[in-house]
Amino acid sequence: MGSLHDQVAIITGGAQGIGGATSRRLAESGARILIADIDIETAQANADRIRDAGGIAEVIETDVSRRDDIKAMVSKAVELWGHLDILVNNAFNTKEPDGSAVELTEEAWDYAMNVLVKSMFLGAKYAVPEIQKSGKGSIINISSVHGLLMAPKKLVYEAGKSSVIGVTRQMAIDFGPMGIRVNAICPGHIVTERIESHWAQNPSLLRFFEAQYPVRRVGRPIDIANAINFLCSDEASFITGHALAVDGGLTIQLQEDFGVDQARFYRDHPDTNLSS
Repeated sequence: MGSLHDQVAIITGGAQGIGGATSRRLAESGARILIADIDIETAQANADRIRDAGGIAEVIETDVSRRDDIKAMVSKAVELWGHLDILVNNAFNTKEPDGSAVELTEEAWDYAMNVLVKSMFLGAKYAVPEIQKSGKGSIINISSVHGLLMAPKKLVYEAGKSSVIGVTRQMAIDFGPMGIRVNAICPGHIVTERIESHWAQNPSLLRFFEAQYPVRRVGRPIDIANAINFLCSDEASFITGHALAVDGGLTIQLQEDFGVDQARFYRDHPDTNLSS
């Protein structure tokens, strides 16, 4: 019997990547999983994988930029299993390039903020009343190290991921008295299925990325899934409103020393191709 036995969890963007690994990890812990994803074919394949391993999973096509889709996914989970305990707000996609305030289009800003932030507001709006009926539960919002530290020409992504942390803290205050804990995860660079081929074509740049991490590797989706599983479990029952950096130590480094280390790496590895 796993630590999440008989709990019901919705994972947005649960088809692959961090969401895919989280769906499988929570299922291993005994949760019943509703994968809410815009990519229904890949979502179904992940659900089949969970079932083949002995878990319970269903799928619903969901675009988290649409209020009605978010409302429907919550209703579907309750319809399937009678209650709801966990919501993992993970889904994100973008239609247009990011940039500075001068370069970014208004349409790109609106869409990205809808997916990054508004979806979490709406997820809580419809999920919290159902989780409250269960007596306790957990919401996990996926932020990023980009919510803690800024990068050039990523205005809407940095703004969105920073906002996720603020939203998480506010929700933790509002819903804690209901028995609902709300936490955020701030992943470092995670090698998902979508970018594995990129690194395969440019292994020298991957080595450069790995050298930026004190643990000397980049992350895998299971690293984030394990952290989410912990925060959803009773072992984390006194943790709420926290933004947990799961980043191999990336964000704890003094920047001027970090820059020197990177210069040394490039000196010692002149074959590194920095054109990603």
